[in-house]
Amino acid sequence: MPKNIGTIDRIIRVLLALAILGLYLGHLISGTAAIILGIVAVIFVLTSLVSFCPIYFPFKISTGKK
Repeated sequence: MPKNIGTIDRIIRVLLALAILGLYLGHLISGTAAIILGIVAVIFVLTSLVSFCPIYFPFKISTGKK
């Protein structure tokens, strides 16, 4: 699995996941929106940890250094 996520991309993904968590903990989102955004947040964190985004792969997108 080649790495295709750069440092800036990883930081942005983690910050977005934290923002979603903040919205949930602040009771600003609930119900279906909270579930969907929670799943997105988990995906952001997981892809940041492994530095690989499966959506980038078929389009040959890479935000990492060459």
